[in-house]
Amino acid sequence: MTTVVTNDWGTALMTSVAGALALFLAAVPRVIGFVLILLVGWLIASALAAVVAGVLRSVRFNEMAGRAGLSGFVRNMGVETDAAGFLAGIAKWFVRLIVLVVAFDALGLPAVSGVLQQFLLWIPNLVVGVVVLVIAGLAANALGDLVRGSTASAGFSNPDLLATIARVAVWGFGIVVAVNQIGVATALVNTLFMGFVGALALAAGLAFGLGGRDTAAQIVQNWYRQGRAAQPKIERAAENIERDVERNAATNRDRDRERTTTR
Repeated sequence: MTTVVTNDWGTALMTSVAGALALFLAAVPRVIGFVLILLVGWLIASALAAVVAGVLRSVRFNEMAGRAGLSGFVRNMGVETDAAGFLAGIAKWFVRLIVLVVAFDALGLPAVSGVLQQFLLWIPNLVVGVVVLVIAGLAANALGDLVRGSTASAGFSNPDLLATIARVAVWGFGIVVAVNQIGVATALVNTLFMGFVGALALAAGLAFGLGGRDTAAQIVQNWYRQGRAAQPKIERAAENIERDVERNAATNRDRDRERTTTR
């Protein structure tokens, strides 16, 4: 490019104004394209969110979310919508982020679109983490109810405590899996989890080692006697669990048959 040397201030001013005007006119199509992409993308995202919310409500997603505890979590967040609307909002903003990436590329700002692309690549991990938490909530509640009913039928003294332990164990496992999937403080969570398990193992080892072999032998003998005494209760609990599973399976088959007949 040839540089023109001017000694006249008027000519220099006109040259600068002409260059600025040329840059502005060259940027006008990009700005118009940016605005049009945003408008169309925003409308498409809103329409898609309405469709997603309708589909989720039609398949009774809110009932499953209520059993998993997701609906209560959404209410505690202060979001004035149900679980289906919450997921539809996430889908809407996911589409809008894609629209922003395309719009900023059209505007000629690759740095901004690059940051948005990295965020978009992280969102699927967030969705999988939420799904894992929903499944963990369903499994925790189902297992807790099953343990409570079976242990109460078998005559155990603290069925609520055993149900809470089962529920907390499932929730803890689900949270660890979800955090690893999302990738937020993965090393810290894994370290804390392994440290907790190691502390339990160390506490058990110290309890047996420092307590003495005689005390440990008495404890093991007491456990053995209690286990032999509780064997009929455990067998009855297993039978109750098997009957509950068969009853739930039969109920689900009857519901599916009724829905098929209704359709």
